[in-house]
Amino acid sequence: MSRNLVVVESPAKARTIKKYLGAGFDVLASNGHVRDLIPREGAVEPARDFEMHYELVEKAEKQVGALSRAMKKSDALYLATDPDREGEAIAWHVTELLRQRKALAGKPVRRVVFHEITKRAIQEAVENSRDISMDLVNAQQARRALDYLVGFNLSPLLWKKIRRGLSAGRVQSPALRMIVEREDEIERFKPREYWTLDADLDRSGQPFSARLMRFGGKKLAQFSIASEEQARSMEERVSALAKGCLRVARVEKKQRRRNPPPPFMTSTLQQESVRKLGFSVQKTMRVAQQLYEGVDIDGESVGLITYMRTDSFALSRDSLEEIRAYVGRHFGPDALPPRARVYKTTSRNAQEAHEAIRPTSVGREPAALKRALGRDQHRLYQLIWKRTVACQMQHALINTVGVDLACGGGDGASVEASELFRATGSTIASPGFLAMYEEGVDDGRAMEKERRLPALAEGDVVKVKCFRSEQHFTEAPPRYSEATLIRALEEYGIGRPSTYAAIIQTLQNRAYVELDRRRFHPTDIGRVVNSYLTEHFANYVEYKFTARLEDDLDAISRGERQWKPLMRDFWSTFEQKVKETEGERGRPAPRELGIDPNSGRKVSVRMGRYGPYVQIGMLEDDEKPTFAGLRPDQRMNTITLEEGLHLFKLPRRLGETQEGEPVSVGIGRFGPYIRYASKFTSLGPGDDPHEIGLERALDLIEEKKKADAARCIKVFKDGEIQILNGRYGPYVTDRTKNVRVPKDREPATLTLKECQELLAAAPARRSRRRTRNP
Repeated sequence: MSRNLVVVESPAKARTIKKYLGAGFDVLASNGHVRDLIPREGAVEPARDFEMHYELVEKAEKQVGALSRAMKKSDALYLATDPDREGEAIAWHVTELLRQRKALAGKPVRRVVFHEITKRAIQEAVENSRDISMDLVNAQQARRALDYLVGFNLSPLLWKKIRRGLSAGRVQSPALRMIVEREDEIERFKPREYWTLDADLDRSGQPFSARLMRFGGKKLAQFSIASEEQARSMEERVSALAKGCLRVARVEKKQRRRNPPPPFMTSTLQQESVRKLGFSVQKTMRVAQQLYEGVDIDGESVGLITYMRTDSFALSRDSLEEIRAYVGRHFGPDALPPRARVYKTTSRNAQEAHEAIRPTSVGREPAALKRALGRDQHRLYQLIWKRTVACQMQHALINTVGVDLACGGGDGASVEASELFRATGSTIASPGFLAMYEEGVDDGRAMEKERRLPALAEGDVVKVKCFRSEQHFTEAPPRYSEATLIRALEEYGIGRPSTYAAIIQTLQNRAYVELDRRRFHPTDIGRVVNSYLTEHFANYVEYKFTARLEDDLDAISRGERQWKPLMRDFWSTFEQKVKETEGERGRPAPRELGIDPNSGRKVSVRMGRYGPYVQIGMLEDDEKPTFAGLRPDQRMNTITLEEGLHLFKLPRRLGETQEGEPVSVGIGRFGPYIRYASKFTSLGPGDDPHEIGLERALDLIEEKKKADAARCIKVFKDGEIQILNGRYGPYVTDRTKNVRVPKDREPATLTLKECQELLAAAPARRSRRRTRNP
């Protein structure tokens, strides 16, 4: 019997697949990527036609060794990594490493692609294996080379012009720009006042309300009622005309259809998971990966969903038949449309060979799996299962009614009346798919709810309980949530399903944005980086440019373009722009706050090596400028001149200790501190250096003294030399040098002379480089 080696990406996937292939197949995991670019300059060489230099990923050494040994005993290699560009690239890298280690020796190498881990899908994939697609591999190589060249050229510029440790990315930078521009919109927004006038009505004991839509013969718009005075005047007029009742002038009834949403693809799953489950995008993908690779059910590993990185709405013929059979069996024939619903994928680059995200079998109902799944796994599976079933159900029918009501109970009331109110209502005539699933909504969209009106006919008179005018203000555009950011990235064509989670994670890891109450806020450093990139590299953070580049990469994956010409086109202009910017002097422009009334000097807010700070004066002035760091709750874009000047009240004297030592509070390189004599202690998490008083400072000093005493082993007479317990064990210090106590010595028995000898033999502390700016 021939022996075959199957390589997958994860051990969980390996366990699930092994049982479907049986004897003759060994299944091993690569544990993800096995090779990557060398992590230093020169990994991609444009001068040598973009030659790329790879190295073995350190953590993969053991696994690649195991793959090599297994391959030498096998007759054929089957590469069953994920069905996307990254999976194709991993398959190619595994092959190249095995070839280098002479483990292949002319044996057949086959690529196996499947989108669900079921027995039928695995066996069909093995029977229909193919060669590795170098088009997909080259698309991934081009993406990796672009990301490397952008990162390795822009990041050092940010270090030089702003501060060290920053990074720029080909896709993360446009995403950052989106968040910053939304914040700018919010800060520029000026609320506009408007009023509405409603009538609270009653018909046979059933209350409802109507809104004034026409006044003085003119149709009202949003800002037609601009002030309280105008609203009260109009309220008095309609009250006088109505005389306690309104007459129905017209009743308009309609019925509309609402179709079910399509099955999930990656971006819609991420959005809906954020809205309905409160999962982060990262968590959604992690849990989905578990459901795809296989979950233990009654001692057997079972793949529960299809591949979770896809931009396709397509469903296989077999799955459509199974879903429709389930709907007919459990909801009756009326819940089933005459033909299967086929959803057109909106993305022009979607790979139609992929399927949407669906259960591998709708027969595995969420309730039956609850004991076998973790809470998060069960909630996500239930979301996917319900959406999949709902997409093949009958549409919902919604009855809507609109009623126009004229002032006064006279027979002359009509839709041409000068003053007209309108009431609207809706009811669900037939729930259809809504019995199974209703899609969540984002900002600016309201969840549709039933709003019933009493039975009304033209000519009916309705009692007015009261007229009610209300003040409103327009609202600023909402900050992005994870769901709305993904939707925006998708609309602009930035990134792909497999990258959305990584984009968001990178922005947070770099501290360019913060997620507060599930909304993204740009940090000061994020805004400075974005400002610098949009000023100097506008094309490369421009949405259309980034989207076109994504389209080009997709064209490479389809074999319509070659990757080297794309790299040459990009590099020729990008390299020139980097060189031009490197030669420019200066740092990002500061924000001017105004003039210090005491000194007459300019006050500005800037980004420094250790964070944002306010500066009084300029470097070129005769008198040196002074600096003060911003408080944690302050932002560069919103701090005022008064708030900036207030920062310079530190350090401030608080009083004295009982021993007569002066006590002051200030902010240093490592944050706010209390100083007493020549010693320091940090403030507590809730302490404000601008507000703290002497009593609280003395408490902190006492806590510090107790902590010092607890770790003190021995103090000599002059107090300059001490033996203390430290993080890494006992050590001797004279406040200028520290030296560990040798393991063979008892700390408490050391004499002053022995301590002095240990200190003399220890190297001097390296001095910290002083910089002029914070």
